[in-house]
Amino acid sequence: EVQLVESGGGLVQAGGSLRLSCVYSGFAFDDGYAIGWFRQAPGKEREGVACINPHDGTTYVADSVKDRFTISSVNAKNTVYLQMDGLKPEDTADYYCAAGLGVTAVAMGVIGDYGMDHWGKGTLVTVNS
Repeated sequence: EVQLVESGGGLVQAGGSLRLSCVYSGFAFDDGYAIGWFRQAPGKEREGVACINPHDGTTYVADSVKDRFTISSVNAKNTVYLQMDGLKPEDTADYYCAAGLGVTAVAMGVIGDYGMDHWGKGTLVTVNS
């Protein structure tokens, strides 16, 4: 059974940093999954933030955050990280980790969450001004 567990959310002042973690189980890093971070703010649609293919390191980061957010993976720990720097109040949202077999990271910019079949429960990020 595929499971994803997010952690690292919290309350931070504008300009601050947080690192979100997504620990996955039920598949290995080289099984061909993409693991992505999505966020959803109250009253807004879910938005793809970043994605990675752990087996080859290919990444995608949305234009809206690419100068501030970085996605990475530590395969030995079955963990994907989202480093968020220079946080802004508009980054406030629930952040979700998702996994999809056969999805390529760079496709997130075109297909969004299509193919992401497994989801974590989310972690809340709140940025105060």
